[in-house]
Amino acid sequence: MAKRLFDIVCAGIGLLLLSPLLLAVAVWVRLDSPGPVMFRQERVGRFGATFRIHKFRTMRVDAPRLGPQITIGDDARITRSGRWLRASKVDELPQLWDVLRGAMSLVGPRPEVPRYVALYPAELRELVLSVRPGITDPASLSFRNESELLARAEDPEREYVEVVMPMKLRLAADYVRNASLGGDIRLILATLGAIKA
Repeated sequence: MAKRLFDIVCAGIGLLLLSPLLLAVAVWVRLDSPGPVMFRQERVGRFGATFRIHKFRTMRVDAPRLGPQITIGDDARITRSGRWLRASKVDELPQLWDVLRGAMSLVGPRPEVPRYVALYPAELRELVLSVRPGITDPASLSFRNESELLARAEDPEREYVEVVMPMKLRLAADYVRNASLGGDIRLILATLGAIKA
């Protein structure tokens, strides 16, 4: 209950204070390339229920046709505005709305697409999906440069499925087992510090 109240208060204040920035970014994305301002994608949330995650669009509108669901290195599908939005993580800010509506939390395991969740080992799937997914978590901090890491792999998708995803899952499971409001606040501060760095 305390975690949900914390999420509601912080997400509401965040959306209010950041509204001028959100509006400016929306205009920039709209002018930078054809297509919608928002990118919506089906992700797997708490107890396996799917929901639509919201981000500022950082790729060409036809990106799903042109490549995999993971982003690899200097992906040609990324727009000019998208490069800055991804580097600064500003593209993730619309997820404050997902937090406010209850689909996500500020801190929790990052939500995956159904295709990858289907590959989770059963015991870890049940544990990781027992909480709301989050905007940030320990795996987000550990794999901040995931696309560069995958770019160095011979087979990026295989590297993600066989190496990166299992490591992220272990971090997510550790988070769920030891979650606390104090720990969440520390992760939020660490995330803000990593963005500035």
